[in-house]
Amino acid sequence: MMLKIGVPSKGRLMEKTFDWFGARGLAMVKTGNEREYSGRIDGIEGVELVMLSAGEIPRELTAGRIHLGVTGSDLVRDKLAGWQARVTDWQALGFGHADLVIAVPQAWVDVDTLDDLDAAASAFRAQHGFRLRIATKYHRLVREFLTANGVADYALVDSQGATEGTVKNLTAEAIADITSSGETLHANHLKILSDGLIHQSQATLFLARKADWSPKKAATLQSVAEKLGLPVPRL
Repeated sequence: MMLKIGVPSKGRLMEKTFDWFGARGLAMVKTGNEREYSGRIDGIEGVELVMLSAGEIPRELTAGRIHLGVTGSDLVRDKLAGWQARVTDWQALGFGHADLVIAVPQAWVDVDTLDDLDAAASAFRAQHGFRLRIATKYHRLVREFLTANGVADYALVDSQGATEGTVKNLTAEAIADITSSGETLHANHLKILSDGLIHQSQATLFLARKADWSPKKAATLQSVAEKLGLPVPRL
């Protein structure tokens, strides 16, 4: 059995991941055609490349089906309850930066902070008879953040598509979503709350705590660490 490294199967995240490992002597090569998610790693023995969507990698890590995986730190924190007991965030890779933020309509001139949002949510429920809706796909992270900051009287509604458009489409009153530049938010007449930063995400190399870490795998991990110039993580 090989030590398996899961990486994103397409897009800029895949390209940047390949570049990062390649610069350190581990050349990742996608094989097959455009629809075929397979690949290989040159430059080291006993290591297999597994091509997955970024959203699948947290699941495969926690199940121990891959030993290492590259994905956004936001996805691991949102998809894995008690993530620190399941994976080790071995190394931040310095790309894939994005902020998970709370944003509200620009027309809400009196709402700039989380305290303002809490007050607005209470007033909204009193006026409309239902809770203020916040569209997001990051349910765990958003709920924990709002609870920690004392915001109540809201309801999270699931959005797996163009979250920024939910307010315009009247399916939500506010959103919590990933943004890199803020331009899409601005184009949809939304503004980020001044204290509405939930998490600063970036691509990160994670290690699965519950994977098969036999002596042979541990030795291969040490070889990988030496190639990458990283300290060997505790298993």
